[in-house]
Amino acid sequence: MTKILVADDEPDLEVLIRQKFRQKIRDQQYEFVFAINGKDALEKMKQHPDVAIVLSDINMPEMDGLTLLTQLTDTNPLSKTVMVSAYGDMDNIRTAMNRGAFDFVTKPVNFDDLNLTIEKTIRHVAQVQETLNAIKENNILKMYVDHSVLNFLGKKEYEAALMVSETVEATVAFIDICGFTKISEKESPTAVVSMLNDYFDLMVKEIIAQNGIIDKFMGDCLMTVFKGQYHLDRAIEACLNIRNKIKALGVGKDQAFVPNVAIGINSGEMVSGNIGSVTLKRLDYTVIGDVVNTAQRLQSVAAAGEIIINETSYQQIKDSFNCTKVGEVVLKNKTNPATLYKVLD
Repeated sequence: MTKILVADDEPDLEVLIRQKFRQKIRDQQYEFVFAINGKDALEKMKQHPDVAIVLSDINMPEMDGLTLLTQLTDTNPLSKTVMVSAYGDMDNIRTAMNRGAFDFVTKPVNFDDLNLTIEKTIRHVAQVQETLNAIKENNILKMYVDHSVLNFLGKKEYEAALMVSETVEATVAFIDICGFTKISEKESPTAVVSMLNDYFDLMVKEIIAQNGIIDKFMGDCLMTVFKGQYHLDRAIEACLNIRNKIKALGVGKDQAFVPNVAIGINSGEMVSGNIGSVTLKRLDYTVIGDVVNTAQRLQSVAAAGEIIINETSYQQIKDSFNCTKVGEVVLKNKTNPATLYKVLD
């Protein structure tokens, strides 16, 4: 159930909202709380800290909507405010948007539009909550922590979380865009950045689809981690999809750069924790260890369009994927040669 606070000094609006949303109220999809002005709204927020959405008028006695918005941004950073006001208040609406309002609807209220706006806001709030929960559970390996996140976690809890490390069984994949350095020397910086971001965006979608985690972007290479059940299988599935989709971008096109990827995958035990400088306050939640280093070495020997794994990984997935033996290769900083395989499909 989504709890929605409505702050408006017009009593008729409460009646209309209860009528227009009676089905969702009856089905316990929405619960509405009503306040007659901004001051009353802040009191109601204390009584109902689980309010997800605030619908606020701008012109109200005692405390107006803009003042309310400013206070809500500080005290309730996870709730989102939708301003409800007349067309004549467009200057105020612009001010509200600049102060952090999520959206606005105009009076007289079109309830179909209001319903769509509420649904959109609910989805946004849900995404924020999921992200914060993932951060709390250390399911996101790389994050930028802003003021709202610190408020949510609490300073002591956050600082304690920074020091947590653990040994995990996981799969690491390094995905390099082949030949991108050369194209970056010929194209404009804007074109290079736009092209690279498009490729990364495609990769990220496939990784997320297999419940992978983006660890970091390193120039034209991406490092990703897969944990949980069948992590090696899911990593290979994601990399196969990435290879095929990246390669398809250049099919039938007359262009100077035909995209392709070289991928190294390795699986095993690794250390997961915050790595970096406490002094600089720059820490990445990442994975380290021989398994990670070997994955990067495997990527370095992969040719364009190749997905390279070692013997250990091959034995785990040979019944599920079609592979071919490459042979023995001496990897950098490794004494003994490793038997490598290419994943075909």
